[in-house]
Amino acid sequence: MSLRLVDAPQLDTARLTLRVPQIADFEPFAAFAASERSRFVRPADYDRAKAWRGFGHMVGHWLLRGFGLFAVVERASGRTIGMVGPWFPEGWPEHEIGWTLYDGAEGKGYAFEAAKAARAWAFAALGWPTAVSYIDPANHRSIALAERLGAQRDPAAGHPGETPVLVFRHPRPEVL
Repeated sequence: MSLRLVDAPQLDTARLTLRVPQIADFEPFAAFAASERSRFVRPADYDRAKAWRGFGHMVGHWLLRGFGLFAVVERASGRTIGMVGPWFPEGWPEHEIGWTLYDGAEGKGYAFEAAKAARAWAFAALGWPTAVSYIDPANHRSIALAERLGAQRDPAAGHPGETPVLVFRHPRPEVL
C-alpha cells in the first residue's frame, strides 16, 4: 500500500513535470546516489541503505513541511531525471532551492527549467521572502546554474553543517 499526498502540487513546464516523489523514483535516485555524479551532495560511504534513508528524508519533508524536492520527470519519455525544489531540513539556516540531475539529463537546460519553476512556486505559493542555494565550491556546473538563475554569492550567509559550501542568494521573481 502506498499513501499519496493528494494536495501536493504538480508543476508543468514546456518539457518537464515536477511532482512529489513516488516509490518508482527510488531506483533512479539510488543509481544517482551510487554514481560519481552525486559526490557533491552525499558522503563518500553512501550505500543503497543510506540512499533509501535519504530518499525517505525527501518524501518525509513533504509530509512534515508541506513542500520539498520535486521529482523531475521528462514528459517526452516519462523518465525521472532528477530532484529539484524547495528544501529546509532541520538545522538549515535558510530556505534552499536545491537541484540534482541524474546521468544523461545534463546539458539540455532541464535543471534551469525545473529550478526556475520550483523557485517561482516557492516564492509565490510558500511566500518565501528569500532563498539560497548551498553549493560545493568544486561543483562548477551547479555554480554556473545558480548564476544563470540570477543568484549571486552571499559570503555573509550562514552555512548548513561543517562542509564548506558557497551560498548563492536567489533574486525574487519580481526582480527578474
